[in-house]
Amino acid sequence: AVLLDEGGAASPAIGAGAGAPVRSLVSLLPFGMALVDRDGRFLQMNDAFMRAGQVDPAHPPLYPGDLVSREDKAAVADAVRRFAGGATHSADMAVRLKNHPDEPVALTIAGARGLGDAVVLLSLKDNAEETRLKREVAQATKMQAVGQLAGGVAHDFNNILTAIIGHCDLMMMRHSPGDSDHDDIQQIRINSNRAAGLTRQLLAFSRQQTLRPQVLQLPDVVAEVSNLLKRLMGETVRLDVHHGRALGAVRADPGQLEQVVVNLAVNARDAILQANPKGGVLTIRTEAVTAAEVRALGNDVLPPADYTALVMQDTGAGIPPDIVGKIFEPFFTTKEMGKGTGLGLSTVYGIVKQSGGWIFADNPPGQGARFTIYLPVHAAGATAPVVRRAASKPAETWGTGTVLLVEDEAMVRAVAERALTRQGYHVLTADNGEAALDMLTQHGRPDLLISDVVMPTMDGPTMVRHARERYPGLPVLFMSGYAEEQLRRSIDLNHVQFLAKPFSVQQLAEAARDALAPVA
Repeated sequence: AVLLDEGGAASPAIGAGAGAPVRSLVSLLPFGMALVDRDGRFLQMNDAFMRAGQVDPAHPPLYPGDLVSREDKAAVADAVRRFAGGATHSADMAVRLKNHPDEPVALTIAGARGLGDAVVLLSLKDNAEETRLKREVAQATKMQAVGQLAGGVAHDFNNILTAIIGHCDLMMMRHSPGDSDHDDIQQIRINSNRAAGLTRQLLAFSRQQTLRPQVLQLPDVVAEVSNLLKRLMGETVRLDVHHGRALGAVRADPGQLEQVVVNLAVNARDAILQANPKGGVLTIRTEAVTAAEVRALGNDVLPPADYTALVMQDTGAGIPPDIVGKIFEPFFTTKEMGKGTGLGLSTVYGIVKQSGGWIFADNPPGQGARFTIYLPVHAAGATAPVVRRAASKPAETWGTGTVLLVEDEAMVRAVAERALTRQGYHVLTADNGEAALDMLTQHGRPDLLISDVVMPTMDGPTMVRHARERYPGLPVLFMSGYAEEQLRRSIDLNHVQFLAKPFSVQQLAEAARDALAPVA
């Protein structure tokens, strides 16, 4: 708001005697406002201006330039002089405060007429909250983009690993354990499985891994890994566990939640020992958080709801403020070369988010790092659809009949065809959905249709829908490097099995056997 004297005989200027009413008005304004005289000195600043400018009431500044950093002093002083000299309109400037130079604030300068000694109006907007929200949105957008990239990389890498592991299995069938090549092939397979573990972590970060959610209590998860945690902590780090009362049940994958606890505990142990080689304490708490308590927190990211929280706090040095926003990014690590992959916290982040929860990291004053995980309380009666799953059985995997194999990756198609042929199946292959439909026209109904999900031109589910129009009840086994949960949201098909890549020859044989088994 700017007070203007329109001039003219019928509208006398507000003289010096009007200083008290003007100052009263300025003090009541809900936004930061200050008055400056012709010499560029402050005449008055209201409480909102002092808060926005982080002014010490005991030592108020004499000039507007005293509020800002050294780099912005000249620009502010020049603008004040220009408007004191009669410049019209107003000017908006982004300046950095002397006491808080990291975040720019918005300063508006305008000329004032008819306000007695005051000739310049300053308006300062405290945009710290707006800046924080923008940073959180930018961080969330970045994490989503990186997650999509990580998921795509993991999917493509899973195809490569499927071919490597499959060919290793086929070679090991020709080389007995006493053979000189057997150990080399086994080493290739072992390292391929290690690489598959890395892709699972990438899929966890990108929220695309396959979860097995159950309704459970967080104290049970903590109890399940407590013995392991005590061994991991060693002799110097003490583990304190406290459970709250009236905890609501949550729905999550217990194995994945255990991985969350272990990953956070290992990071906490390393932080504690780095800060103090003599040791410290890792505290794990579970507590109920009501929707009213969430509102009281004033967290714009966490939706108001009833949660069960898992809090893990250590006595280390804490997380440096400049890296708090980066700790959940994949491959970001502060550990020495060779001592961390940078996937631990990104895996934690992905598991929590895919479970419908939220995770926050902060440094309580005088304490180490604190990670707080909020998982929504499971609504009674809300159940997940039961999926008939191929269970691994040490039974016979030899089969008969015709299998139509649809896979656009030639290396995966080749190894799967060889593996199924060795198991006794007659195998027809197609490299896309349209080619598969042509094969059905030529050869008729197969005993089993095995298909990749994501393919160019026509994807697997679309091809299967066309196939079942011709042959209702056709057994289907989908295989994909993406997560089953992600795919089932877009696959409205009943009675289909799923095989995650990378898979071994044995796993493919078992999945084909179980897909052909009669539905109970």
